[in-house]
Amino acid sequence: MTSDDGSAPALAPGIAPGRRHRITLRYELIGCALHGHALVGLDAAEIRPGDAALARLDGPRRWHRCLRCDAWLSVPPPDPATSDGLPSRTEIELPLRGRPLRDRYVLRLIAVDRAIHVVVLAILAIVVFVVAAHEATLRADFTRVITDLEGSGPASAHQHGFLGEIQKAFSLSHGSLYALGGAAIGYAVLEAVEMVGLWNARRWAEYLTFLATILLLPVEIYELTGKISALKIITLLINLGIAIYLLLAKRLFGLRGGNAYELAEKAHDTGWTPIDRATPPT
Repeated sequence: MTSDDGSAPALAPGIAPGRRHRITLRYELIGCALHGHALVGLDAAEIRPGDAALARLDGPRRWHRCLRCDAWLSVPPPDPATSDGLPSRTEIELPLRGRPLRDRYVLRLIAVDRAIHVVVLAILAIVVFVVAAHEATLRADFTRVITDLEGSGPASAHQHGFLGEIQKAFSLSHGSLYALGGAAIGYAVLEAVEMVGLWNARRWAEYLTFLATILLLPVEIYELTGKISALKIITLLINLGIAIYLLLAKRLFGLRGGNAYELAEKAHDTGWTPIDRATPPT
């Protein structure tokens, strides 16, 4: 079936055949699964021929189109109707679809990752400041605990892992502890700024997140040269994936057409044009 201009209409997500051996995420279907279908005019008393892009009649049946995933759903007539007809296009707030919807989900997923960093860094800073404020008392208590533990096993067993990290913290000077806490707070603030910017899809936040991520990659790689752990490997892979996505998919620093091509892609999937393009003939 072809559209009115002779070209084949785009099939709705979930209907179009996918390529073999290729996993494709249909973000429109994810959005409808989370928020429900974006239907309009369910309370309209009448469906007119000019509403064919949004709703159609099939005898006594009504078919309403989801403006997000392009699925057509059979809906019973309203009883009673609260409006004469469907709203005009200027009155309808279109949901995101296509690349803008993909970017929202991916960027907000990165924002959630940054939110976790903010919480961890804030807790770390609080612990460091508490240790710095009560250093003498806590050092004496910790030394007494270590001494008791060494009586039940070899001393080397308590020089690694969590106890080893605490012992390293107590080896720092009073000023170094406050500096470490201040650095944790500063980095938490940076991550919080990234989180808010990414959640709201700000272009500057994409650059800031990319730079902050790649600056830490050498440190994470160096940490793997000392002791390899699953957590370190997973953290490195996540940050590497974030950097690659921002650089290539978001076309930072002029790559793959840069911001101009990014805006053109968004325009291609925004507004009524993509909806009209995917509308089947009457």
